[in-house]
Amino acid sequence: MCLELRNRADGFYLMSSTPTEPGGAGSRPAAVAREGSLEAPTRHPIDWRNSAFYDEAALTKELGRVFDICHGCRRCFSLCNSFPTLFDAVDATATGEVEAVDKKVFWQVVDHCYLCDMCFMTKCPYVPPHPWNVDFPHLMLRAKAVRTRREGVSFRNRALAATDTVGKIAGIPVIVEVVNAVNHSSAGRALLEKTLGVDPTAPVPEYHSRTARKRLRRLGNVSAAAAAGPGADGSAATSPANSEITGKVALFTTCYGNRNDPRINEDLVAVFEHNDIPVTLLAQERCCGMPRLELGDLEAVARLKEHNIPQLIGAIEAGLDIVAPIPSCVLMFKQELPLLFADDAAVKRVAKRIFDPFEYLMHRHRAGLLRTDFKRTLGKVSYHVPCHLRVQNIGLKTRDLLRLVPDTTIETIERCSGHNGTYGVKKEFRAASMKIGRPVIQRVQSAAAEHYTSDCPMAGEQIQSGLEGDRAPEHPLTLLRLAYGL
Repeated sequence: MCLELRNRADGFYLMSSTPTEPGGAGSRPAAVAREGSLEAPTRHPIDWRNSAFYDEAALTKELGRVFDICHGCRRCFSLCNSFPTLFDAVDATATGEVEAVDKKVFWQVVDHCYLCDMCFMTKCPYVPPHPWNVDFPHLMLRAKAVRTRREGVSFRNRALAATDTVGKIAGIPVIVEVVNAVNHSSAGRALLEKTLGVDPTAPVPEYHSRTARKRLRRLGNVSAAAAAGPGADGSAATSPANSEITGKVALFTTCYGNRNDPRINEDLVAVFEHNDIPVTLLAQERCCGMPRLELGDLEAVARLKEHNIPQLIGAIEAGLDIVAPIPSCVLMFKQELPLLFADDAAVKRVAKRIFDPFEYLMHRHRAGLLRTDFKRTLGKVSYHVPCHLRVQNIGLKTRDLLRLVPDTTIETIERCSGHNGTYGVKKEFRAASMKIGRPVIQRVQSAAAEHYTSDCPMAGEQIQSGLEGDRAPEHPLTLLRLAYGL
């Protein structure tokens, strides 16, 4: 067995030139006598500004190594369509090995990955610190970044990921009514299909000219809070001295929550204020960068980071914590940006101070500060847990809080809805997205609950698109506000 020290973009690894486990030819690490790992998973920073990160020959070799490990394991077959695509391609070869697969298929595997992280978090036994060092989502991100650097971002992908720009234009008064009408007409959907490849059966969001930031203008912004100074309003006393939170928050409304579903932010504010948690708006905000991350457009992610992080740091300096109603946006600041900008102290500081709304409220509950003066029950609730909430590793805080409502039963569904950013609206992926989401849709349908909900409103719309009848989802914050009678 020949050993070589290989330099990869995220570190140096001792490699064997012969396989040490069943599953076919390819390079795997030496000294891998154990199956799986009992140690807590860890993730390496992404060294995306290193030129070696974009070495296409090295990328192809690493794709082959990891795909060979996945082929020999196959535990992730029931997750996204990346894995069936890979396994079917391997099984169709004469040798049944990854090395015989056409490299074009490698890119099909990449295209089916939408960076949900569920393989890393829930299935793969070979994630770091295991010597095989498999981080499938980050390898897919590297491949997307390599392709973006080589080919640029297509008009279609740029348009679908431009949540700020599209939202601003579509939200102009008068124009917003035209946009919403077109999006709900057969002619308009045909146009979207022709120009952007949006499947005519996929849900597309409504736009609002009266955004959440306009509706909540009364809250003021962080600039005013900073001028007043931490605790100037006397509200700091609502949190114990040893609390993990301050008891006051700045709201990152998010693109979707601001322009597509402003009610979510209104419900968040109503619930937080009912619990004596002052809420302030950020002075400015832009897209968190998740849509660009999913394209591998890391330079665009960096530009958005440079705008948002100073705004968020300003909130922290004013004595505020940060909350955002969309799990993907919280995850971006909690996990993705710290891995992309590992040496940025401000990014790390924000990561420690941003919270999912229900995570924040359960902090208050543990401190004995959450109000439980519920005015009505919710009955049976089918609750879908989004992937990007699960990978935050905070537990099922939404479920736990809704369980506090008397005579309320929460049926938890921990599977992917199949929406996954722009993946589920693209024509070529729509069928796969519905197949992925079918078990969730079936469980919601069969539960016949009084309410069905998801922390991700886009996942809720995906579920709705597969249900019989016309029952709309309700966000958990909406349900909590309903329970409080606000």
